[in-house]
Parts: sequence; structure tokens; C-alpha cells
Amino acid sequence: MKIKSQRDFVSGLMFIVVGLGFAWGATNYSFGSSASPGPGYFPFGLGLILAVLGAMVTFKSLTIETEDGDPIGAIAWKPLLLILGAVAVFGFALPRLGLIITIALLVGLASLAGDEIKWKQTAILAVVLMVGCYLVFVKGLSLVLPMWPSFLG
Repeated sequence: MKIKSQRDFVSGLMFIVVGLGFAWGATNYSFGSSASPGPGYFPFGLGLILAVLGAMVTFKSLTIETEDGDPIGAIAWKPLLLILGAVAVFGFALPRLGLIITIALLVGLASLAGDEIKWKQTAILAVVLMVGCYLVFVKGLSLVLPMWPSFLG
């Protein structure tokens, strides 16, 4: 069988592997029932849905002809590493710097991954994320998150 779209084939396989990995990992948790789902219910379902979508993408890559075979291009290392680094910095900085400063740091670092940086839009995005995270996680879910660095009180 001939692969007719390399990009779709590789991304479909990636979706299948990640989806099945999450579904398998969710089996370590209690499923509960539909009326009262446990912690494994949601990730198991999402993992299976992702795996099915991956199978559909993989099937498409084997059946639908593309013009040039959709070759996989070079990996964009700079954006990839900047986004992964921004997420790692977020995880490290959140307990030390608080939610507000850490979100600003995350958005600032992640914006460097783009080709052109528009600082006004980046600042607006950071403020919207700060307010949204505060409303969802602190007010809505009642999570105890540090809002500011501990030395500021």
C-alpha cells in the first residue's frame, strides 16, 4: 500500500499512539459510571476519540491522492523549543512567581516563536489569559494558586 500523504500518515500515527497511551494510562484510575464519572472516565474517552481520529487521518493518507505526496518538511526547531521552553518555565515559575507574573512570562516567551512579534497584541493576550485563569481556576474551581510572588505578600 502506497502512502499518498506523508504528513497525514505521520500525524495520524502520532494521534493513534498518543490517544492509546492516554487511554491506557487512564485504566489505572477509577472509571466510575456515566452518572458519576471517576478520574479515569474522561481521559479514557478522549484518548479513544483521539486514536479513532488518528486512524481516520491515517486511512485518508493511504487513500486520497495528493499533488506532491505532502512530504514532511524540515522541523521548525526554534518555535518548537521556544514553546516547550515556555511551558517548562511556566511549570517552574508558577509556585515561585505567582500566576500573574508567570502568565506574562509564558505569553512573552511563546510570542518569540512567531515570525513577527506584535507587542500590543501580546500584552492584550497576556491580560486576557490572566483574567481568564483567575476566573476559571481561582474563582470557579476554587484552586489555591499563588497569585503573586511570596515576597510581595
